[in-house]
Amino acid sequence: MVSNKKAEVVRIYLPPDANCLLSVTDHCLRSRHYVNVIVCGKQPAPQWLDMDAAVKHCAAGIGIWEWASSDRDSEPDVVMACAGDVPTLETLAAVDLMRELLPELKVRVVNVVDLMTLQPPSEHPHGLKDRDFDNLFTVDKPIIFAFHGYPWLIHRLSYRRTNHFNLHVRGYKEEGSTTTPFDMVVRNDLDRFHLVGDVIDRVPNVGPRAAHVKQGLRDRLIEHREYICEHGDDMPLVKNWSWRGKGATVEDREGREASNDAEGKSGGR
Repeated sequence: MVSNKKAEVVRIYLPPDANCLLSVTDHCLRSRHYVNVIVCGKQPAPQWLDMDAAVKHCAAGIGIWEWASSDRDSEPDVVMACAGDVPTLETLAAVDLMRELLPELKVRVVNVVDLMTLQPPSEHPHGLKDRDFDNLFTVDKPIIFAFHGYPWLIHRLSYRRTNHFNLHVRGYKEEGSTTTPFDMVVRNDLDRFHLVGDVIDRVPNVGPRAAHVKQGLRDRLIEHREYICEHGDDMPLVKNWSWRGKGATVEDREGREASNDAEGKSGGR
């Protein structure tokens, strides 16, 4: 006989890429007596992790992406957290921008697949212990969290955590229209340029270049608006972006290179 308590356990997964989606789906189809919710998009997904890494990451439900981080063997200046495919893409693009514009910053990237890990174990069986949560998110550093849904949900799940006062969440703000994919992200302030701006606003002593960087971010958002109004498509700078550091899988790099080649041959829009 199945107990009501076990049957009422809800698990919410936000796979960041195609391989994690496969791993999560396999896990959910094998489970019994749970309510499983998988949140993902309809567009072709990148492959940030190879299959082995995706299985390990999804089994943990949350983890540091060391290949995208720059804080190894030290404390980060900022934690860039993300949950969901589009927020993960924008977070990685923001980290890529920071490596170019603010290279002195030590950045930690934390990806969340299982949303329930944000709760304490007293509230959900998948919840992280306070010590484990603090090890990931630190106890006193700014956290910029890009989320697929409403920002208040992340705050409700993590309000008991030590560093909650440093948590800033970007998410869905009921803004949208018939427009380009990236413009939908911009309208909800969830894009890479807003995320980098959040880092500048919340990390102390970013440096004298911060004002220039922030003005450049503002100018790029203006260029984005002008471009989509004229062309009805996202700028090649955004549409053809690819991770320039180590870590993205061969399939992802090859797929993005093919996309860039096709864009170049067509002359863009």
